[in-house]
Amino acid sequence: MCAKKYDNESIRALKGAARVRKRPAVIFGSDGIDGCEHSMFEILSNSIDEAREGFGDTIIITRFLDNSIEVEDFGRGIPVDYNEHEKKYNWELVFCELYAGGKYKNNTGGDYEYSLGLNGLGACATQYSSEYMDVEVLRDGYKYELHFEAGENIDGMKKTKFRHRHTGTTIRWKPDIKVFTDIDIPLDFYKETLRRQAVVNSGVKFVLKNEISKEEFEEFEFLYENGIVDYIKELTEEKEFTGVHYIETERSGRDREDLPEYKLKMSFAFCFDNEFSTTEYYHNSSFLEYGGSPDKAVRNAFVYAIDQYLKANNKYNKSEGKIQYSDVQDSLVLVSNSYSTMTSYENQTKKAINNKFIQDAMTEFLREQLAIYFIENKMDADKICNQVLVNKRSRETAEKTRINVKKKLGGNLDVANRVKKFVDCRSKDPEKREVYIVEGDSALGACKLGRDSEFQAIIPLRGKILNCLKAEYDRIFNSDVIVDLLRVLGCGVEIKSKHNKDLSSFDLNNLRWNKVIICTDADVDGYQIRTLVLTMIYRLVPTLIEKGFVYIAESPLYEITSKKKTYFAYNEQEKSEILSKLEGQKYSIQRSKGLGENQPDMMWLTTMNPETRRLIKVTPCDVIKTQETFDLLLGDNLAGRKEHIAENGHQYIEMADVS
Repeated sequence: MCAKKYDNESIRALKGAARVRKRPAVIFGSDGIDGCEHSMFEILSNSIDEAREGFGDTIIITRFLDNSIEVEDFGRGIPVDYNEHEKKYNWELVFCELYAGGKYKNNTGGDYEYSLGLNGLGACATQYSSEYMDVEVLRDGYKYELHFEAGENIDGMKKTKFRHRHTGTTIRWKPDIKVFTDIDIPLDFYKETLRRQAVVNSGVKFVLKNEISKEEFEEFEFLYENGIVDYIKELTEEKEFTGVHYIETERSGRDREDLPEYKLKMSFAFCFDNEFSTTEYYHNSSFLEYGGSPDKAVRNAFVYAIDQYLKANNKYNKSEGKIQYSDVQDSLVLVSNSYSTMTSYENQTKKAINNKFIQDAMTEFLREQLAIYFIENKMDADKICNQVLVNKRSRETAEKTRINVKKKLGGNLDVANRVKKFVDCRSKDPEKREVYIVEGDSALGACKLGRDSEFQAIIPLRGKILNCLKAEYDRIFNSDVIVDLLRVLGCGVEIKSKHNKDLSSFDLNNLRWNKVIICTDADVDGYQIRTLVLTMIYRLVPTLIEKGFVYIAESPLYEITSKKKTYFAYNEQEKSEILSKLEGQKYSIQRSKGLGENQPDMMWLTTMNPETRRLIKVTPCDVIKTQETFDLLLGDNLAGRKEHIAENGHQYIEMADVS
């Protein structure tokens, strides 16, 4: 096989637009929709920088049906005329030259003290990656117009005298499908991006126009007069248990002794909430999805300050371990908004910063301010620290539960790992197998003798099952009855708790049964056991109910015998219908026996034979309604339960086992 030639002529350099068009992911982080979205933000960020400097308080973004985009601002207008220093037109530098712009002077952001874009890549890279781009600039008494196609300027710059009422820049472009694999930026991305920018640029109004048909637009506005404070109140719906606390400062420093000094401006707003928690970091208006320096500072400062308060006020139990950040984070709602004249982003997508000075300055400031806040707000400090301890202890309990459940539910259900008194069937086909959950050993005996052992298995309940609606997870999984039922089902558990997210191990594909049949006596005790089992399934494996795997075996209420023939009535109406047919004949009638008293053939006929049994599929049409019903019957709503019994109890008085 001949080797490919590799010599001095093999090296090539991409030039002009090809540097972006052939490798968009290098600049935008992706050649997919994420990269396309980032290219839009590059243009938007230039308008934001102008507004932050005090030039224009409104930015208008238009999303067109053909996937083209327009950003209009009312700033000073991009300088695009001839640049004597560079011996080029500024439009060439801004739109056709990577690493060129007005933010390089003296390492301080040039004409922008705090700038979102510092690298001089965004406008040029977006132009290069566009099918076309039209630029209109109003400044200095002129209107400047530029047109680009596939990264190339067409016909230079058009400059005309113009009496403009305001200055500003309008850029309309269409991302090129030849560059990006997807250019249909979702409306929700625009909304989320503009909402975030309104949060960190207080007083700047962002108007989003979305074209829904030819020349018909829907409009959205985003404005936060008080910035991150208003945003936090919106997030918590003002249900926080401590008021929103706002702090800000400015610092100067350097990342290393041999590097230049730069400025940092930072602000934080935070509160504590039992129902909602989030931390969001913004730097130079860019949302830091991965945080970096600000996130490290918040983690360090909050753990340090709260730990110090807990120690000083003797709130830890004896030998209790130190809190972790997750214990704080569970109740913390915090938004940081910072700006610096120099910024080290992890990459051009600006999802994290890694400046050492910024991290150190934020850590020191937060530690200092939290200490003051705790001294001046003793009641809030106690609330915060007590809640953090609650979170810590819940987490530790959850960890013990996780280990316990993993140990108990792990492994295969075989001879060496057998569930006590569980009677399996011969078939290994989950599409045919069904398991009966029965009450007690006597029912087990009758069902075992009356079943079809090819496809019907039985597990008896040993003792009263726990009310899973009210119990904590650690107590639930300490119940052998519940653990055994889960092991027999085989599909794991579904956990809905912030401390037990990693405990959820549910996999419907591992369900070992086509039908899970709850089989209890037709009396008050039987109904209660049935409800408790359903509650357990609803709390721990609700998907089985939603997907229709759970059934109730309906037991006959009456046995009516006439001329050696027995009829079964499952309710009062059926009893009346049978008796009307036996009119004039001798018959005897009695309440049906408990399952454990039935003969095997009777058990097969009434409860287990697929041809003659009656099964009720448990299919909640509304999960919320089901939850409310369970809560009413078994939860803490005592007043509601009393009212329900008063209104409906008469319907079941005949079933009551009272004398």
